[in-house]
Amino acid sequence: MVHFDDILTPEALATSVSVSGKKQLFQKLGDMAATNYGLAADVVFDRLTERERLGSTGFGGGVGIPHAKIPGLDRVCGLVILLESAIPFDAVDNAPVDVVFALLSPLDSGAEHLKTLARVSRYLRNDAQIARLRGVGSREALFALLSGNEARDAA
Repeated sequence: MVHFDDILTPEALATSVSVSGKKQLFQKLGDMAATNYGLAADVVFDRLTERERLGSTGFGGGVGIPHAKIPGLDRVCGLVILLESAIPFDAVDNAPVDVVFALLSPLDSGAEHLKTLARVSRYLRNDAQIARLRGVGSREALFALLSGNEARDAA
């Protein structure tokens, strides 16, 4: 069972978020990173925007995995946003994105950053998982699903 409680906190998740495009999305992610991880919102916004200029982090199937290396960060951190309405993302399949799993990593986290990115992308490649994510109605339910607590609670 894949779980992300090592990189996510319940407060680093948001559901039913309304943004008009990537710029607003990255601003929201910056604000969430500032609140939850003590990072500078403008630095997170700038780094995500810079990374996106290299090529879209739109993964396909309505999923985006924006990621960036952030100065001053001591571990890989995640932020998850479920959008109320999908936004254009220049994804590989040209589909708009409504599920966003952002990763923020320390500047020197080469292997750890790539391993975490691979773990997230494997999880998000599963259509059943995406359907379950889209079906959650609250931040608490989203955290239970992503932390693996849902399965433990059901057992």
